[in-house]
Amino acid sequence: MILGQGSLARWTAPSGAWSKPDLHMFPQDGHRYEIVDGSLHVTPPLDAAHEAAVQALVTTLRGAAPPGWWVCARQGIQVGASNLIPDVTVLRPQSSGSTWTHPADAALVVEVESAPSRRYDRLLKPALYADAGIPRYWRLELDEPEPILHVYALESSAGYTHERTVRGVELTALDAPYPVRVAPSAWV
Repeated sequence: MILGQGSLARWTAPSGAWSKPDLHMFPQDGHRYEIVDGSLHVTPPLDAAHEAAVQALVTTLRGAAPPGWWVCARQGIQVGASNLIPDVTVLRPQSSGSTWTHPADAALVVEVESAPSRRYDRLLKPALYADAGIPRYWRLELDEPEPILHVYALESSAGYTHERTVRGVELTALDAPYPVRVAPSAWV
């Protein structure tokens, strides 16, 4: 880090690929700093509606979790040369509990989609999660007239397949990663 005129902090990129230790130099400023195959990806701070949805998802999943399961907001996952931060992660019993979780410990990752992260949450991150073998991926859309939850399951080498879409106040029973009843409108 270099201090420039006016004492504003400035960062210099590493001479090679970005790595996990580089993430420690960034401030806790609301941005999400992730590394994808050695490249830095930054998402701007998200609004209150996004944060409320994340917290409501955590509450729903924790309320249904069997003993030993962990539900975390913004738990880092190390996937090869990538360091990803899903909005919500469900960890299996006996998980390591480390700051950067191994993908085998994750039973479900959830992304709450926002305008700045839409393509990232729909295209790149699911591909990386699937490559890492994480069995379940959910994506919550908030920008529609009613919230929409898309539920995906990992199909071996084919990546994720779309299992179902849950809309608005529709109370729906899901069986994975453990039995849970969801209604997306309850999260906004």
